[in-house]
Amino acid sequence: MPLIKPRTRGKQILRHIARLDRENNETLHAYAAFLGESTDYVLNQVIDTVLARDKEFVKWRADHAHSHVPNTAARVRRNRATSVRHSASTVPPPPGSLASLSVS
Repeated sequence: MPLIKPRTRGKQILRHIARLDRENNETLHAYAAFLGESTDYVLNQVIDTVLARDKEFVKWRADHAHSHVPNTAARVRRNRATSVRHSASTVPPPPGSLASLSVS
């Protein structure tokens, strides 16, 4: 009998990017296949079931019910394409290249 029950109702889903150990990634995908559910669902259910068993955390969370999600406006987003483009544009072209010639 699986510890995580198949999905019964919908919830609001937000995107969160995380890194997993190779073994945990394999286990996550295997368990999702076992349930016939997505890895997102499995991760959400693991958080719900495991953290609900931590009585000290449940008490702490009740005392600290405000959001602990970092403010996204405070984070600086870095776009690789933009940062590469900007860094490349600050380097002057080599002498004699077409980019360094001016058109009259």
